[in-house]
Amino acid sequence: MLKPALLSCLRKYDRATFAADLGAGLTVGVVALPLAMAFAIACGCKDITPATGLVTAVVAGLLISLFSGSRYQIGGPTGAFVVLIASVFAQFGMGGLIACTLLAGLFLLLFGLCRMGALIRFIPFPVTLGFTSGIAVTIFCTQVQDILGLSIPDGTSVPAAFIGKWACYLEHIGTFNPWSLGLTLFTIGVIILTRRLAPKSPAMLIGMLAATAVSVCFDLGAHGVRALPSGELPAGLPLPSLPSLDWAALPQLIQPAFVIALLAAIESLLSASVADGMTSTRHKPNAELVAQGIGNIGSALFGGLPATGAIARTATNIKAGAKTPVSGAVHALTLLAILMLAGPYAALVPLPALADNLAVVCWPMADVPQFALMLRGPRPDALVLVITFLLTVLLDLVIAVEVGVVLAALLFIGRMAQISGVKTLRDEALGMDGAEDPARSLSLRVIPKGVDVFDIQGPFFFGAVEHFKDIVLGGLDRDVRYVVLRMRLVPVMDATGLNVLTDFAERCHARGVAVLLCGVQEQPLDTIRHAPLYRLVRKPNICENIDAALARIRQLMENDAARRKALHLPAEDEDESEGV
Repeated sequence: MLKPALLSCLRKYDRATFAADLGAGLTVGVVALPLAMAFAIACGCKDITPATGLVTAVVAGLLISLFSGSRYQIGGPTGAFVVLIASVFAQFGMGGLIACTLLAGLFLLLFGLCRMGALIRFIPFPVTLGFTSGIAVTIFCTQVQDILGLSIPDGTSVPAAFIGKWACYLEHIGTFNPWSLGLTLFTIGVIILTRRLAPKSPAMLIGMLAATAVSVCFDLGAHGVRALPSGELPAGLPLPSLPSLDWAALPQLIQPAFVIALLAAIESLLSASVADGMTSTRHKPNAELVAQGIGNIGSALFGGLPATGAIARTATNIKAGAKTPVSGAVHALTLLAILMLAGPYAALVPLPALADNLAVVCWPMADVPQFALMLRGPRPDALVLVITFLLTVLLDLVIAVEVGVVLAALLFIGRMAQISGVKTLRDEALGMDGAEDPARSLSLRVIPKGVDVFDIQGPFFFGAVEHFKDIVLGGLDRDVRYVVLRMRLVPVMDATGLNVLTDFAERCHARGVAVLLCGVQEQPLDTIRHAPLYRLVRKPNICENIDAALARIRQLMENDAARRKALHLPAEDEDESEGV
């Protein structure tokens, strides 16, 4: 369903619920303040200011809460988009980035309206872990300049590429500022101490305020510690407008916009699933995707960045006592109030304080313990993880996601092909089925001469049909008159498998060999019924089980013998038979 969770919650809304939502919204709004500013700065683009991050958190956060399929989702800018934002901005400028965000919102709307909420969950975990860990490393690298206080001339731009970025840092390592590093360590210490002594307090905001106080008291600006430029925070939201863009470049924005939409869908549904686990509730995935689409379109119209559900802020919202999506709306309005009131004081915030917030966020985002665990797991999954991680860090997130998904799909196809196979039952005994009576075991049945039985096992799809061709197509004797394809262990069959079976049936028909199918499960049977194979094999030759198929063959043999006798034709030798 696409009905927002807010509509259901408002039916029994009361003062107590509003009080809980108000407290939670104020808390998560304070927590989101430094993160919204820090993620904007992490993009490393001159036109993307802390105000851009706050506008995104206000507009997208409000719209996502109003239309979300989850009671507790908090939307806003996240680290997943930092690499993509920097890449799109470098190629197309701010107008192209806003247009890309708008397109991503439209893609998300389509995902939701086409009810793709369940499909998005099938992105392989090694791919998700690989690119999130790679993003964490990339975000941390963007903050090294402010953490170490490196002085890089205004005319020199820090390269976006990982290797070029570190080469630039090493080139200017002689400008290292111990005051910046000291303030960094102080801020991290305050955050860690606050989390231990007062877990419910907004540790990152306290760390930022403490660092600002130290910077002002000791005049660290005079010692080369950089602060936010004055006038970075406006007194309110800008007016909505469409992006200014060279429309000839629009086709080039489709790919990054689709990747942004995919990442937003994955992270928002993951965040909603985490909220479900914490509260024993269930979210509506398709409604959530629609909300993410509306949020990103709204953010783009106000000049904001891509947004999605934020796991940490959503968890904070729940721990603070939120009951309904009203808390998310309060969070957005809290940020708007801060934006309007705190603008003149933004120039006091030292950049190392915001860099520390991102550094602290990067550690859980990298998920080092899980990364190490995956490396000790199955080698194919570890390979996908490492390749996705390295491509994210060294090249591009778009390439990393594409290659990671393709590799994971190929490995999955290989695994499915390994469990698929074909056994010839002509010359070997087969143990009884678990649900069969020993008296009916195939090992006790008699297969008449001139009959071949092949047992197909596993998914019959394009990755598994070559084995069928090798065993069945190349294994028919000249004296075979009937072929039984036993398909009781084939759960699914695709178009390639159907085409191979049809080709096999046509070859048999040309040689005068009858093909029978038995034990066909629901999905393959439905596929066969809507294809020419159904008419080629004929309905009576599609049998319920192997016993019915063998009985059908004996009937056909008797009919053939009677026909020959009536026509005074010589009878075929039916005296010999072989058992299994």
